[in-house]
Amino acid sequence: MAPSDELPIPDYDQLSLNDVRHRIRSLDEAQLRAVFAHEEAHGNRIPVLEVLHARLRELTHGAEPSGGDPANAPAVTSTPGGSKVQESTAAEASTPLRHGVANQTPSRGRP
Repeated sequence: MAPSDELPIPDYDQLSLNDVRHRIRSLDEAQLRAVFAHEEAHGNRIPVLEVLHARLRELTHGAEPSGGDPANAPAVTSTPGGSKVQESTAAEASTPLRHGVANQTPSRGRP
């Protein structure tokens, strides 16, 4: 089980499911098994494990890694200093209109 800084995919722990799905395409079976073991030991995200398992199955049935190097993929970015959203500046909560219930929807432009 490799530490995250030794995985073949940089910033692996910060990747979304879609990013993982695309970046594992270039991994060989040994690299993919290392990522799989890391995910099981750390995040254990079921959807990610399913994607990794499906790709592992493809590789064991003859698929070849695609070209490219996951280390050259754009880095994961974050907002420096965190989000500027605050409760005091957030929009007021609203309740959506109910549809299909008599007398629950306001008369829109009707007298």
